[in-house]
Amino acid sequence: MIVIDYKDRRPIYEQVVERFQELIVKGVLNPGDQMPSVRSLAMELSINPNTIQRAYAELERRGFTYTVKGRGSFVSARDEFLEYKQKEVLSCFRKDVEEARDLQIRRDTLTEIIDSCYGKGAAE
Repeated sequence: MIVIDYKDRRPIYEQVVERFQELIVKGVLNPGDQMPSVRSLAMELSINPNTIQRAYAELERRGFTYTVKGRGSFVSARDEFLEYKQKEVLSCFRKDVEEARDLQIRRDTLTEIIDSCYGKGAAE
């Protein structure tokens, strides 16, 4: 389910957060699904439980999960985290477009790339 890349420069907890965000946004984990326990996930990944706890705290802070005392962490309703992820992606996209403009990449080149990603003429 979760794979850690030890060559990645980012902290392990950030990788765990990103992987769970992907699983949630893609619908692999559904609203109401229980997250693996901190202890079991730490053992599975062979990492410190505090690292998993920190990742879970970040997921909760971002609205992807919620905690029920004594029962564990659960996936939140989809709308909350989908909106968060959309804002995050659009912010990165805006920065990339600004960088492309600074590098004098033509607008029609960017439009062609966007059209090919969406499938030209596909409904938005």
